[in-house]
Amino acid sequence: MPFKFELIKQDSKTSARLGEMITPHGRVQTPMFMPVGTQGTVKSMLPEEIKNCGAEIILGNTYHLYLRPGHETIQKLGGLHRFMNWPDPILTDSGGFQVYSLSALRKITPDGVMFRSHIDGSQHFLSPQKAIEIQEALGSDIMMCLDDCTPYPATLSQTKESLALTVKWADFCRTAKTSVNQALFGIIQGGTYLDLRKQAVEQTAVLGFDGYALGGVSVGEPKEIMYEITDLITPLLPAHKPRYLMGVGTTQDIVFGVSCGIDMFDCVIPTRCARHGLLFTNSEKIVIKNSRWRECNDPLDETCDCYTCRNYSRAYLRHLYVAGEILSMVLNTIHNVRYYMRLMEQIRAALKEDRFLEFKNDFLKNKMK
Repeated sequence: MPFKFELIKQDSKTSARLGEMITPHGRVQTPMFMPVGTQGTVKSMLPEEIKNCGAEIILGNTYHLYLRPGHETIQKLGGLHRFMNWPDPILTDSGGFQVYSLSALRKITPDGVMFRSHIDGSQHFLSPQKAIEIQEALGSDIMMCLDDCTPYPATLSQTKESLALTVKWADFCRTAKTSVNQALFGIIQGGTYLDLRKQAVEQTAVLGFDGYALGGVSVGEPKEIMYEITDLITPLLPAHKPRYLMGVGTTQDIVFGVSCGIDMFDCVIPTRCARHGLLFTNSEKIVIKNSRWRECNDPLDETCDCYTCRNYSRAYLRHLYVAGEILSMVLNTIHNVRYYMRLMEQIRAALKEDRFLEFKNDFLKNKMK
């Protein structure tokens, strides 16, 4: 089944949209959030738990899976879906951001990136064509073009050079793609320069990708700049294609992004914070190790329907965390992932009922208290 995006409803008061992506492994309602499964697993969660939390799609990491166990191995074993026992849609990033984060171990060339593995120091070359080869072997439903992630801060000349590479590589990726059913998304770079961002949209949209992502945000720039880029550039992206804000973020960022017309989000925040004992509720963020929870018999969140909140007290969760028990990470992660999935469900319900602007204003006002 080829990839398809259906725009179901456009909000009348904001740029928010309600939609659905159809992929070979199932349908995904948008706006949506993808839990991050870097190495073929969402850390500390069984696939069944991810599904029970309401996730319809997860993200896998091309860079990590290429290095270990290798895309050829995964392909021989039936592809990433079978390998990790996740039957639903998967998006794989290109590996560009991970290579970007290895600034001391990489060298950018016009044809790709030479880098050394963070695992054993071995040398590798990641070209746009190689990024597509790896992702096609993994069998993900949505693939991402290899891009050059522009750092912050960067000069105008540095950003122009970086953008030129990203557009060039996007064309290489498009040409290298052989799979009919796998979708391919282009990535919009341009740093903090709005004129370059607009140029990136023009140059990338003509290549005819299945979706478009805003990249190079959430890389250290002030949040006001990230918001400005999202607000001004998102409406320029093709309206009939899904729009993806990469690596974002906090719940406030997500609600704001939806209001700008973003359909897709991913971030490690819910899972990483869970492993470090920071848990999200409608009323407050809970640091579970605090002694105030030692004898508290209440659930994390009275309004939450997750397995953790239905069965365990704050006192027990504190005990597990302080004792260093593995179950602590499991139960905490279930709750935080479900919290994010509930947020997306609430956003979609508000859009269906023509009350998204009120939802947005109430949500952001409560988060500022």
